[in-house]
Amino acid sequence: MEYKIISISEHPDMIEKAALWFSHKFGIPYEAYINSMTEALEKPNQVPEWYTIINSDGEIVSGAGVIENDFHKRPDLRPNICAVFTDEPYRNQGLMKRLLNFICGELEKMGEKEVYLLTDHTEFYEKCGFEFFTMVEGDDGDFSRCYKKVF
Repeated sequence: MEYKIISISEHPDMIEKAALWFSHKFGIPYEAYINSMTEALEKPNQVPEWYTIINSDGEIVSGAGVIENDFHKRPDLRPNICAVFTDEPYRNQGLMKRLLNFICGELEKMGEKEVYLLTDHTEFYEKCGFEFFTMVEGDDGDFSRCYKKVF
């Protein structure tokens, strides 16, 4: 099966479909994704940006976003990759690694020098070139592992 990476700012026709997909995966209101994706349309080649991988049937099977701050108390650690998800039947095929590499390449083209990611999953992101950076306090007071990738 063939897969294609698309950025929302280059495919505005995908906003509603992508916002529904991310909302369903993370339980965050659809409107939050619509607002961020609309901002991506208004500011192309800047943060925020949203990316999906679609299969040959046009279904979203994987996705991630890039936002300024992923709900933590360190505004200096920016931008952040967020909402990283691959549907279970499509896991272990290298899709997310491919997407993360693509996102990092796009950020580098935008002039960014590094990117951060909050996660409890360690091994996978290390295989993708991220390194543990620090523990970060979230807006909710809980601490998460923060990874960093320098371009």
